[in-house]
Parts: sequence; C-alpha cells; structure tokens
Amino acid sequence: MRAIQVYEVGGPEVLREAEVDQPRPGPGEAVVEVAASGVNFLDVYHREGRYGLPLPFTPGAEGAGTVVDVGPGVDDVAVGDRVGWVEIPGTYAERAVVDSARLVPLPDDIGFETATAVLLQGMTAHYLVKDAYPVQGGDTVLVHAAAGGMGLLLTQLITHLGGRVIGTTSTAAKAEAAKRAGAVEVILSSTVDDLAAEVRRLNGGQGLPVVYDGVGAHTFDASLATLRTRGHLVLFGAASGAVPPVDPMRLAHGGSLTLIRPSLGDFIADRSELLRRAADVFAWVRSTALEINVTGRYPLSEAARAHSDLEARRTTGKLLLVPGAGI
Repeated sequence: MRAIQVYEVGGPEVLREAEVDQPRPGPGEAVVEVAASGVNFLDVYHREGRYGLPLPFTPGAEGAGTVVDVGPGVDDVAVGDRVGWVEIPGTYAERAVVDSARLVPLPDDIGFETATAVLLQGMTAHYLVKDAYPVQGGDTVLVHAAAGGMGLLLTQLITHLGGRVIGTTSTAAKAEAAKRAGAVEVILSSTVDDLAAEVRRLNGGQGLPVVYDGVGAHTFDASLATLRTRGHLVLFGAASGAVPPVDPMRLAHGGSLTLIRPSLGDFIADRSELLRRAADVFAWVRSTALEINVTGRYPLSEAARAHSDLEARRTTGKLLLVPGAGI
C-alpha cells in the first residue's frame, strides 16, 4: 500500500511517498481503510523531530475510515464499521492499524471528512473551554491565530458559551474569517507594536481572564501581559516554536497568574471520556454551534505541500490528506 514515510527529520521535503507492507492487526487492534487524514501542527512537530519518534515512521495522528480487519479479542468494532480516531500514529497512509478501544464509531449523519476535520481539534477545543479554563458567559477571551483550524473552532465555541472573543490574525482576509466565526474584535498582529496594550484598550483598559495560545514563542510574553490578576494562560501549542524556560516568579509578578500546558491525551484517557467528548462535538456540529471549514484537500503525494501551506499560514480552516485522491 502507499504511505508517507519520514526517514530523516527536517522540513516538508522529508515527507516521502513509499510502498509499504499491508498492515496486519494484532490482539485488540483493527485495520482501517483511511478515507481522510487530518493535517495538524502536531504532524509538523513530529516531522521536525521535536518528539524524537523512531525512524522511519508514518506521520499523521487523526483520521477516519472503514474497518476492514480486526485482530483477536476485538469487540469494540466490527468489519464494515465507520470510525474515527485521534492521537494514533500512522494515518498518512491508505490503511492504518488502530487500537480498537480508541476508535470512535461515527453516527450515520457524520461523514468521514467531517469526522476527520472535527475530532482532534473539536475535542481539543472541548477540553480547552470546558476543563483547562471553563469559559463563562460574559468572559472576554483572547484567541491567537483565530482564523486557523483550531482558532475558528475555539472562537465558535467560546461565542456559543456566551464569551466575547478578541482574536489575532496575520492578514485582513483571515480577520474576516475570524469575525464570521464570532470574534467581536480582531487584531492584525503585524500592525501593532504592543499587542497586550491593544487588547486591554479593546477591553476597556482591563486585562482578560484567559488567553488561549497555540502559537507559542512569538506570542507568549504578550499573552502573559494581557491577563488580569489571577488570569489564566492556556498554552496548547507552539506553532511559532517552543517557549523558552519560564521563571515561575513571572506568574507571581504578573498578578498570581496560572499557566497550563495541556495535552488532549490526558483529557481522553479512558474510553468513556473519549466517547463523551466525541458525542458532544458531534452534537455541536449538528446544532451548527460548530461549522466545519475544510479548505484544503491533498492527495498523499502532496503531503509536503500540505505541510508547507500550513506552516506558511497560507490557509484557514482544516487541511486533509485524502489517500484516494489523485490516483
């Protein structure tokens, strides 16, 4: 079968299409024919070597498709079931082996592309606004990169929960996308010298209760400076690079601030929690509280272009690899 392989870490050019052996399921595993695979910054971090994965490996940690084989002891799914999954490696391929206990059955009204576009980022947004910091009605919240795949979902959910979103984007076109998602104010990052001061100006001179920051190195200092006393910085990504080590006294001097660096895996640690969050996300999609915006579909052979587009901020919304495309 065809799969993308990484033989050495580096830039997008290290993503190479290759012929590999067909996967076989072991005990408790299922083989899924991949209909779509999500393209995320986590895949970029893996490709760059930040997580030290053994080489070679197949990138991708989010997908949806149809079960075509199961191993011994599998009773969560059966051949023919439509399923989605997150945080399981190896989805940039025509088929993937997945722990059956981590598969999410897809309702009939949720298509493969919708599931792939929403499960990882939707469940991430779910725990961010429900657990990392529970958004309350009336909260004014800063969302960095508000027109990206995660940013659009967060903006929609915070608005749905009664919050008021101030977003940051890199272009005027992206600002319009963030506003359509519900942001009441959008700051073009390149046009302000003091981002924290501008956010406070837009909030009547007051700091904010929470900042959702998936950008990392380029925004971290401004994010801290934006918070009010006892505010919360939720640092859930590092699209611009890792944040350097932080002296905890900065949190004290900033006004008894809190900093959390959460990871989705800790919020879907058992199957019941995984299925509960997925069900909530699907319900939000049905109610249109979440509007799914797939803006790029690439065949496997163009995985490098998908990564380049993602990293260069040339896109809004969700990017997918579609193994059946371009054949």
